[in-house]
Amino acid sequence: MAESKTPLTRSQKLGLVALTFAIFLIGNDFTAFSVAVPAIEKHFNSDITTTQWVINGYALVFGVLIVSGGRLADMFGRRRIFFIGTAIFVAFSVLGGLAVDIWMLLICRCLMGVGGAMMWPSVLGMTYNLMPKDRAGQAGGLIMTVAGASNAIGPLLGGTLTDVLSWRWIFFINLPIAALAVFICWKEIADDRPEDRQERIDYAGVTTLSLSLFGLLLALDLAVDLSFKNPLIMMLLVAFFVFMGIFIKVEGHKGRSGLIPEDVASNRKFFAAGLTTLLLSVIFFAALLYIPQYLTKVKGFSAMGAGAGLLPMMVTFALMSYQSGRLYEKLGAKLIITAGIICLGGGMFMLSHLHKQTEFSALVPGMIVLGAGIGLFYPTITTAAITSVDPSRSSLAGAILYMFQIAGGAIGLGMNTTIVAMAPDISTGIDRAFTVNSYLALAGLIVCLLFVSGKPAEQTQ
Repeated sequence: MAESKTPLTRSQKLGLVALTFAIFLIGNDFTAFSVAVPAIEKHFNSDITTTQWVINGYALVFGVLIVSGGRLADMFGRRRIFFIGTAIFVAFSVLGGLAVDIWMLLICRCLMGVGGAMMWPSVLGMTYNLMPKDRAGQAGGLIMTVAGASNAIGPLLGGTLTDVLSWRWIFFINLPIAALAVFICWKEIADDRPEDRQERIDYAGVTTLSLSLFGLLLALDLAVDLSFKNPLIMMLLVAFFVFMGIFIKVEGHKGRSGLIPEDVASNRKFFAAGLTTLLLSVIFFAALLYIPQYLTKVKGFSAMGAGAGLLPMMVTFALMSYQSGRLYEKLGAKLIITAGIICLGGGMFMLSHLHKQTEFSALVPGMIVLGAGIGLFYPTITTAAITSVDPSRSSLAGAILYMFQIAGGAIGLGMNTTIVAMAPDISTGIDRAFTVNSYLALAGLIVCLLFVSGKPAEQTQ
């Protein structure tokens, strides 16, 4: 008979409620602006190339600084860094909502990314720290359930606020949600600052890694419009390799005081989880981008209709994320991750058979299978990665894993865009891109079977 799980205290439950609000805040903010771009473009009389940086600028800064945010959280206390990050996030949310021109808006969105990069790893670390060890799988399930739900709600909430009030309220709504999360967190989650901290901020590591990631992510983002042969793209990629080389050399002498300490950098299980995430994130981001593209450009859906069209995938994602935590505790990581990868590859393959006459109803089964794969894969790979390192490194581990996810998505976006652009029409292009993506799932499956591990919670007690 299965052993009963360690019960949660009142403070733990309230703390998880606060962190749920924080996760919703970050997850919603990534997708809510996707349907507001036309309204912002019209309001400021700007072009789409400039306005799209409302989304791209935030994601770029978030991706560049996420590792540094995770390291700071582990060094100075996750609760403290969460409070600082939330203050930055909210302050520039309010200023963004009051923006008088497009450039003020874009600057505020970029600086919101600084706050988000401090908040997200802090939330991950606090969530896994609050949960008893025999409920680690449920921690991952909770995080991804709320993240999936907020990603799904984002376009609907953003569209509603834009139509009924104004796009500015997408910014303003962050204030009450953040205030509630901070208040409960302050009351119910204990200060977790290390008492005997001897490590110092690795300024050289932060600078070189940030410059390297900035070069890579900006190159991948701009390559969609400029192509990889553009001199600017080539310079950015050279900068990525140069600063990454300097970072690796600098970090080799830092040991446990480095931005990525030696005990994390040498952890093969952790980086196997990161490589698997890199390969599979191509699929997730491709679906988020190209299913709405197909629905709007081929089937004539509105922006709101295309956002709602993703609901079969996103709702299944949220539901399976919740279940994956319980499955992890019984079956372990490898089996659940394997099942998730098979669903991801299978769902992508089912969606690849697109043509101009394909009806929306024909996409639903593939989106459901894909959503099941996302819900099984991401919570479980996150738990497997974070529990493979020392608990004092959990925020950093979560941040590095998220960096792999963003990098995989950016690389996948560039690859898929190239495939679609070379096709005679968008339907054929999406068909070809999704087929290639399904084969990437096979590569991720091989990495998982060879290197990823994780025992059921019941065997680790």
